[in-house]
This record gives sequence, C-alpha cells and structure tokens, in this order.
Amino acid sequence: MQQKADRQVPVLVVGGSLVGLSLSLFLGRLGVRHLLVERHPGTSVHPRGRGNNVRTMELFRGAGIEPDIRAAASLLADNHGILQTPSLAGDGGQWLFKEIDPGGGLARFSPTGWCLCSQNDLEPVLSKEARALGGDLRYFHELESFEQDPEGVTAWVRDRDSDRMYTVRADYLVAADGPRSPVRGRLGIGQGGPGELFANVSVTFRSKLLADVVGERRFICCYLTEPGADGALLPIDNEENWVFHAPWHPEHGERLEEFTEERLRRHIRGAVGVFDLDVEITGKASWRAAERVAESYASGRVFLAGDSAHEMSPTGAFGSNTGIQDAHNLAWKLAAVLDGWAGPGLLDSYDAERRPVALATSARASARSVEHSHPGFAPAPGIGGGRRGGILDVVLGYRYPRGAVVGADPAGPAVPEGLRLTGEPGSRAPHLWLRRGGERISTLDLYERFPVLLSDAVSSAGADWHTAARRVAGSDGVRLEAYRIGAGADGGPAYDAQGCDWAAAHGITADGAVLVRPDGFVAWRSAGAVADPEAELREVLAAVLRTR
Repeated sequence: MQQKADRQVPVLVVGGSLVGLSLSLFLGRLGVRHLLVERHPGTSVHPRGRGNNVRTMELFRGAGIEPDIRAAASLLADNHGILQTPSLAGDGGQWLFKEIDPGGGLARFSPTGWCLCSQNDLEPVLSKEARALGGDLRYFHELESFEQDPEGVTAWVRDRDSDRMYTVRADYLVAADGPRSPVRGRLGIGQGGPGELFANVSVTFRSKLLADVVGERRFICCYLTEPGADGALLPIDNEENWVFHAPWHPEHGERLEEFTEERLRRHIRGAVGVFDLDVEITGKASWRAAERVAESYASGRVFLAGDSAHEMSPTGAFGSNTGIQDAHNLAWKLAAVLDGWAGPGLLDSYDAERRPVALATSARASARSVEHSHPGFAPAPGIGGGRRGGILDVVLGYRYPRGAVVGADPAGPAVPEGLRLTGEPGSRAPHLWLRRGGERISTLDLYERFPVLLSDAVSSAGADWHTAARRVAGSDGVRLEAYRIGAGADGGPAYDAQGCDWAAAHGITADGAVLVRPDGFVAWRSAGAVADPEAELREVLAAVLRTR
C-alpha cells in the first residue's frame, strides 16, 4: 500500500525550460492538474534558442499567447536571414538566405509565421500563462529520486531554498530535464547517434559602436569566418547588446578556463574586423552541440521530452521546436487518458510518433550545419551528409506513419521529400480560412481539446456524417466535436467566399469526412460516403484512441 504523499497530482513535470513550460501551458489549456519542478531559481537569463518556427507558432497561437510572444520579440521583428562573411568591416560576404519567407508564400500553408524570440524573453511569457491556467510551477526545486509502480510514480523533491524534502505522487512523470537528463539516466535509457559535433563558448556583451559597423544588415545570425577569429554573431536589440559564439575545441585539449575575458574581447574584435571595438563582456556560458536520440521515449509511466529525448545541431533551431512539439503531442494524450476517453495504450503512440521525427530532424539539422559551414564544426566522415534543403518539409511536413492514426502508410518516411499538406492520415491537417459568426478563423483553430470530424455542409452524405458524429459524441465516455464546412453551414463555420474546395484540399469528395486529432493531425479520412457512418466512426475512434 502506498504511503500518502505530501502532494498528489496527475502529472509531474521535471524541468522548467522551454519544453517543460510549454508542456505546462498545454496541460493547463486542457484542464490537467500538474506540478512542475525546476532546479534553477528562475527562467533563463541567457539569450539563446531564439528561432521559433511556424509550426511552433501555430501551437502558441492555438494556446492564445502568440500576441504576447510577438510583443516580447518586437526588438528583432525586422531581423531576417543568415549572413556569412570574413568580417563586418566592409560589404563582403554572402547571404546564406536573406528572408525566412521570401514572397510570403508561407501564407498558403499556415495562419502564422516564424518568430525570433530569445529563450530569456519567451520563457517568462510561457511561465506567466501557465500559472494563470493553474500550473503549480516551483523553481529552485529539484527532483532527487523517483520510483514507479503499476499505478503511478512517487517522486522525492528537494526545495533547494529550505533544503526540505517532500514527496509527490503522480499518475505520470514527464522529464524535460535537459541533455544530461538524470531521469533518463535513472531509467537506463540509452542514446544513439554520432554524439558530440562541436562546442562553443557563448558570450553576451555590450558594444555601442558595433551597430554602426553592422549598419542596415538586419540578420538573425552572422557567421564570421576570419581564420583564428571565426564565430557567430547574433543581435539582441540591434543597438548595444549582442551574443557571440566562439568555437571551443576540447577535443584538442583546449580548456574552458583559457577563454578569459581578454581573449574573448580580442576574438570578437578580430571576428568583426574592428580592432579597437568597445567590448564589455556581460556573461559567458559553454555549450556542446550533439546529435543524439534516446532509444526510447518512455518507460512505464515516465516519458522523455525535449533535450532529454533528443539533441540536435543548433543550425535551423530544430531542437527547441521539436521539443515543444513533443510536449504538444504528449499533452493531449495525457489529458485523454486521464479523462477516460482514451485507453492507456494511446500513450504508446508518443514514442512511435515522435522518435522517428527526431531521428529524421536531427540528421537534417546536422546536414544544415555542414551546408552553412557552421563555425567550429568540422564533421567527421558520414556526419551531416544527409539530405539537405527543403526546410518546410521538416518544419510543417513531418508526419506520423505509425501511431494514433488509421490509414497511414506505415512504411512512409517521417519527413518526406516535398511539402504535402493535403489531408493524408498522419500529416498536419491543411490550413484553410473559414468564417464563423463574422469571425475569420483557420481550420487549425478548430482543433485543441477533442477529436474533430469535418464534413460537408451541402452534401446529404455530409449531413449523415455530422449526425453520426453527434450520436457518437452523445455516447458514454466518447469525446468528439463535429463541424460542417462550406457555404450555408447551419451554425457551423463556413467559407468566406474564396472559392476554395475544402473537401478537395483534404483529399476527399463532398460525401467524405475527415477526423482530426486535438493536435491538428489527421487521424483518418473517408474519401466518400459509407453505408453506416456511425459504425465506421466508432470503429475508427476505438482504433485511434486505443479504447478496445
């Protein structure tokens, strides 16, 4: 018999950085009580992890905090592209790419876009909203140990301020505790992949004169390639505050202690090409880039997310985005199982879906580092030699060939070549603009809490699907929302006369239907009418939600 714990919650989240805070936000949106513990005294103080891709911004848009994030990121709103040049003293060099979304073509695929928001600016936004939704966030609290049994997890947590130890009993534990994850280590879960790629010393500094040297070149990052003074320069406010990543070579015996402030000042001046540049060092932190993926994302009632599950080269900012998307995938599944409308087997799909995505994405991140000649990265043979280009294929086109889907090709790749968002099971559902009650919304706005069935507003078969969905939703324990799409929809969303065929966009006829999961991924679709839509829906939902 379990001894009564000091605190009992459905979910214990270990780690309060970007991924842990995102999980807290998503769980809060779904009404799941949880406790988060973070060993550090507060949110990040170092400007890193700044690239939030379009899929991540879709998730934050759905959670209602996109405006707050863009406000926090306003200083960098006009920064685009990556510049590569021997130095900034002059007009040399080349743009590896100058615009994130040249021509605005992304609007065809998404209601939002990329956002450059540094981790130290983003985390407070996440923390504030997570707390407003009821999240119990405890900074300077550290997980000391845990044990699990068939009914749950017992954790011992230390308040680092008072040194008091207390126990937490949870149905599930999620470890978002970083690349050296103590939780992963305790579970004995190994990692695969090439391992460490390169190392950097990251320096924050002030310089009043550097803005004049940079001029009108509003880059996200500048790779400076002067031999002996190479590195990456990133603006914080485009005026006085900057970040510089200096290559560090521990594999050659170089010690971190050798990176004195004087050496770093000389290095920055040499890289910029202005040898009397004013440089005031304000912070220093070392980091190592690696390509590793955990051999499993779960053990019993404990799950890994973010850097505890995967490490990636920083080029392209794939790592933090993949972690936030881990959290979103896991949150709705935990909510469904805890609320009883899905079976515990649904949680098995977390590893089946997210691990292949991480394997493909981490390989693409390393390839992009090679493509961009990232300072300090001298890849060994075979590393970073994978397929390159097509960043939207990775960002929006990733899919789940296996998992909580019906009708996907189980042999298909997690990241296919080419961006196809046409309603295939296992892919992110297409974005289309609708109008509901005078409000313009995206189809993506329909998905968050429960599965959603889309059917046509005019077709009689569409009406049959809608009626069947309502009957299923009225059954004990079944959660399902239904919308009829198209002109003349009664009380539901309708197109705003843009002449778009919603059914064709989802790969079906007007007599068919599409089942979309709470995370916006297509769970199943029927190209046309069926003899018994209610029976079909019940069978599909049971398979997706593992209730049989």
